[in-house]
Amino acid sequence: MLRFVDDLAGAIQDLLFGAVKAASYFIAGILLVGAPLWLLAKLLEWISQTFYT
Repeated sequence: MLRFVDDLAGAIQDLLFGAVKAASYFIAGILLVGAPLWLLAKLLEWISQTFYT
C-alpha cells in the first residue's frame, strides 16, 4: 500500500512540475516576445498619430 501511495504522489508531483514548467515557458515567451512587440506597436502608433495626422 505504501508503494502505491508513493507512486501516486510521484505521479502528482510530475504533473504539477510539468504544469509549472509549461506556465513558466509561457510567461517567459510573453516577456521575451509579447512585451517588445507591444512596445513596438505602441511606438508605431505614436509615430503615426504624431507625424501623419
